[in-house]
Amino acid sequence: MKSLSAELLLGVVTIIWGATFSFTKLGLDETSPFFYLFLRFLLAFSILLIIFWRQFFQIKKETFLHGLVLGLFFGGGFVLQTLGLKFTSVTKSAFITGMAVVITPFVFWLIIRKPIKFWQKAGVFVAFIGLWLFANPDFDNINIGDILTFISTVFWGFYITYMDIFTKKVSDFKETIQLVMMQFIVILPLSFAGTGIFESESIKFIFSEMLIYSLLFNGIVASIFLTIIHTAVQKYTTPVKAALIFSLEPVFASLIAFIIFKEILSGKEYLGAFILFSGVLLSEGGEYLQKIFNRKKD
Repeated sequence: MKSLSAELLLGVVTIIWGATFSFTKLGLDETSPFFYLFLRFLLAFSILLIIFWRQFFQIKKETFLHGLVLGLFFGGGFVLQTLGLKFTSVTKSAFITGMAVVITPFVFWLIIRKPIKFWQKAGVFVAFIGLWLFANPDFDNINIGDILTFISTVFWGFYITYMDIFTKKVSDFKETIQLVMMQFIVILPLSFAGTGIFESESIKFIFSEMLIYSLLFNGIVASIFLTIIHTAVQKYTTPVKAALIFSLEPVFASLIAFIIFKEILSGKEYLGAFILFSGVLLSEGGEYLQKIFNRKKD
């Protein structure tokens, strides 16, 4: 697979991830955050286990350990982000989570010790400016929720980087499924523990049509299909480019929220979204234009 095809698929993943915000919002009207997280991934894991139980129990030790590490970063990111939302605003959470676009290059360099290309650095810088304008966060009073969300973003940075490292040698679909299922196995006890610790006295559960739709979309489409695609294709690009593409998630989330909930974007948010897109395009197009320029020079 060519890197451009992989990046387009990651773009599709990001668009659908953006939709999860709206579906999660619908689901959280019916149940508590951590319990919702538990139900979402219980549904996803159960479906995969029914279909791929034979392949899963053929898992190798190396794949098991890699899946465990990915699961810890995957689960830690979700749980800390969910916990952070109890103390901070959605806007600040979206901005801090989007900062994975800045954190991932540092994590990548820290682990791989491989220099980051100029156009990728430029793209990250431009995307960060766009993200700031788009989210317009108010950091006059930093609270525990902001700190927890920032730690979750560091987890996402490590998750994206280790996804690149661990999947380089993955050549068959069976191993991809095993890695995905391991990630779900790890997040289940983490989210269940969150339910017991933070929601035991105030747990809410209303079995409704809205909750079913929310869980079906987030559990099957967003969790199963998107995690499989992400795990399968990220190795064909770089962690920095993947993080840049994923930074568009809050933009797509807002556009989909506009369609579903009629939430209006301000002029500043539109400008931020445009600059964010420009950062991603700069990372992609800059390298291409540089190659053309070098050929003409030769």
